Amino acid sequence: MSAASEPLHVVLGAGPAGTTLAGELVRRGHAVRLVSRSAPENTVEGVQPFAADVSTADGALAAAAGAAVLYHCVNVPYHRQVEVMPRIQCAVLAAAEATGARLVVLDTLYPYGPTRGEVMTEDTPWRATSRKGRMRAQLDERYLDAHRAGRARVVLGRSADFVGPGVLNSTLGGAVFPAALGGGEILGLGDIDLPHSYTDIRDVAAGLATLGTRPEGDGRVWHLPTAPAVTTREIHAMIEERVGHPLQRVVLTEPRPFGPFDAEFMDEYAEMFYQHTEPQIVDSTAFERAFGVRPTPLDATLDATVEWYRALLAGSRS
Repeated sequence: MSAASEPLHVVLGAGPAGTTLAGELVRRGHAVRLVSRSAPENTVEGVQPFAADVSTADGALAAAAGAAVLYHCVNVPYHRQVEVMPRIQCAVLAAAEATGARLVVLDTLYPYGPTRGEVMTEDTPWRATSRKGRMRAQLDERYLDAHRAGRARVVLGRSADFVGPGVLNSTLGGAVFPAALGGGEILGLGDIDLPHSYTDIRDVAAGLATLGTRPEGDGRVWHLPTAPAVTTREIHAMIEERVGHPLQRVVLTEPRPFGPFDAEFMDEYAEMFYQHTEPQIVDSTAFERAFGVRPTPLDATLDATVEWYRALLAGSRS
């Protein structure tokens, strides 16, 4: 059966997660539409680009037309999240209800709030204290309420901080790898001797694609496959091995502008800084056992990430 005759999988959001997911779905043989406010460029072969504003009811409905599965990977600038993300949820959830498409939502760890180092599982209580954490928890309750009420079929996949090819705006992204390769100053946040989970963006994509084709997982939160946590200092040492020289590290013990993170971003990030002053340990055992999917080893993730950034920097110089 050709991809064109397969049920349509629609990915909302053309950032690193959405773009990587679209490619993963194509590799699995699905027909794929990738949606952003302006039609995505440079998509992989087999992905249909589509322009729509999914923060509006009409835009979300147009994007979801014909979808068997709808993946919500939309994000917005950090300082606008509390304002805009509920509006996007309203439109996307209504589109899922109207079309009958299953809805797979890429979620964050924010609803858990500070854990005092407790290992996070799907059973960890939601104790968010930040504005963005409380907002995310409210959205997640609405998603699950819609599923329980039979209005839509919904499943949520939670990820730790992203790392991997294509990831720029992450604490282990554009503020680390370009400088590590070029000899500049890399960023460390908070206590870098605490364990901190990072999720390979390719595991985010594989996990969401699995949820999209395994409806027995619907109606709950899952932790997407995440490698065992190590300290950020250990990760920096692993990067040093790959770039062949010591790293020049700047550690911020409180949020302030650095590299790609400007003052506006850091002002908004201040309420989330607890993530770097206590252990952040994600356990994805439930997903791994239920679906037989293992996370990419951290060694392999860093190999691929360094090579991707090396190619990116080489291209920018040519």
